[in-house]
Amino acid sequence: MLYSVRELSVPYASAGAQPPSTPARLFTYLLDDMPALTFHQRPAVVICPGGGYSGTCDREAEPIAVRFNALGCHSFVLRYSCVPARYPAALLELACAVAEIRAHAQEWHVDPKRVLVLGFSAGGHLAASLGTGWNRQPVSALPLDPQAVRPDGMILCYPVISSGRYANRGSFDNLLGPDPQPELLSRLSLEKQVSADTAPAFIWHTYDDGCVPVQNALLMACALREHDIPLEMHIYPHGEHGLALASDQTARDVPACQNWPELAAAWIKTLAD
Repeated sequence: MLYSVRELSVPYASAGAQPPSTPARLFTYLLDDMPALTFHQRPAVVICPGGGYSGTCDREAEPIAVRFNALGCHSFVLRYSCVPARYPAALLELACAVAEIRAHAQEWHVDPKRVLVLGFSAGGHLAASLGTGWNRQPVSALPLDPQAVRPDGMILCYPVISSGRYANRGSFDNLLGPDPQPELLSRLSLEKQVSADTAPAFIWHTYDDGCVPVQNALLMACALREHDIPLEMHIYPHGEHGLALASDQTARDVPACQNWPELAAAWIKTLAD
């Protein structure tokens, strides 16, 4: 595995965003192919840890990257901007991360048609924000080709989706501030933003999640179905919020949920069909 840390160059001003005080960082976990496999292209997953937009959770960062390396993917962890940074800083950073990976696809042996975003909780909201809004403002204001920032799929793990009845209010307070404009709050309810251009999705959640209600996943699934967007979804009966790998490795051991990475990796393979 080839490990490195890169500071992202993000043209915040082009989208009318305030630059954060600390640069976003992209941690890379590249599989080091054997010489005979030098030209073997692999999928890439850009991991957005959760943390309610107040920070990025360590349990949903490197352990996930290493697990997806073991499943044959190049992995990247985005330490995106959180409070006091506000929307759309993190979204612009994720878009630039996807574009940078595609720009280095030949060098890093990445399959440019299988660059995915993977997010947990509020990181799931970030991933789905790009999956639904890659060709709209504010992302479209970046000086980048929209196809360069488009994720080929999104893996959403107990995601924050809705700003309505089933919202995780703390995430939206951190993202937008304590008194957001109603129109913007509604626009960031992502079940309302699904269109024919939305990326295919793999979603998993637990039925009794007490922090981010499972209705978030269900609302997103219904919206995807309405627009005929490919979806694979798994609802596990039990498990607290923030399971990550659902193993001792990430502090919360729920064996019934531990197969989600394998299921997601099998789903990624279908994107090449």
